[in-house]
Amino acid sequence: MLRVHFGDADLARTRLSSAPHPLWEIATSLHRLQTRQGRWAYAEWYRTIRQRLRDKGMEHALRTVLLPLFPRAAYFPDFLTPTHAADGLEAGLEGILATPRRRVLKEVAHLDRVVGAPAWAPTLAELSTRKELVGLLRAYYEAAIAPYEEVIHARIEAERAARCRELMDGGVEGMLAGLRPTMRWERSVLHVEYHPAVDRDLHLDGRGVLLVPSYFNWQRPVTLADPALPPAVIYPLTHEPSAPPPGHPAGAPAVSLTALLGRARAVTLHTVAAGATTGEIARAAGVAASSASRHAGALRDAGLVTSVRHGATVLHTLTPTGACVLRAALTRSRGTP
Repeated sequence: MLRVHFGDADLARTRLSSAPHPLWEIATSLHRLQTRQGRWAYAEWYRTIRQRLRDKGMEHALRTVLLPLFPRAAYFPDFLTPTHAADGLEAGLEGILATPRRRVLKEVAHLDRVVGAPAWAPTLAELSTRKELVGLLRAYYEAAIAPYEEVIHARIEAERAARCRELMDGGVEGMLAGLRPTMRWERSVLHVEYHPAVDRDLHLDGRGVLLVPSYFNWQRPVTLADPALPPAVIYPLTHEPSAPPPGHPAGAPAVSLTALLGRARAVTLHTVAAGATTGEIARAAGVAASSASRHAGALRDAGLVTSVRHGATVLHTLTPTGACVLRAALTRSRGTP
């Protein structure tokens, strides 16, 4: 259990990541390759990833470099998931290259003590070796993560919409209380079902914490090992058997949109732009809840909407494709070229 201790200043400085963290998605996807747990939730990804890596000639590097550096165990080096990656993959890779030599050696030595490090790992202190690693991480991202970016972004946007509703209704503490089932909020302490399964206390000391939803994290949140680093908790999204797998085709509505979809579905697409429950769609479209659910389902099957269960309700949000369709229709209706 990880216990994250908050003061009043920490509540004010708690943030929710605005986008997927590419290096944490690399790390957690590599963890998925080391276990059968949760395989049903990533079925299509599992079916294609090995073949794609084989086609790109990356199997040997995966086995001898990436999996040993990112063990699904008690520890892997913090410098491999720098905070810079909040600004995108390239910024994160630059953060790896900028890591001081002394810190790299310290974290590699800790990896060796905890789970065992490959014999070549200390050479990561040399910039030339890290440049090779960065090239490999970029290639792995392009093969294993980039083809699924749309669905990952859509699911994280849906998570952000759900958390923002809780923030508006109950403030930061309400948002923290909504992070069940992997986390439990008791005033001033966030109890986290932590991987690895060890007891640990993290005192924020006025720094706040960055909450990072991760598509490939499974069941147990993780955090950085070094408490002196900027605090972050990486936590899993909820996957349901009925949800489409990764890589699945993913005011008044514009007149062109109504002609294309019909009034009820055009209203549905317009309504979910800011996130909407099935009941809210029904009220906006003037239809029964069962009809609203069918309309949302049709848009979901077309790759325009994503749906996640949020407590007793289902929250619908636009996918990037749905947002593009709605934006294009609204632009056209305003006569903007």
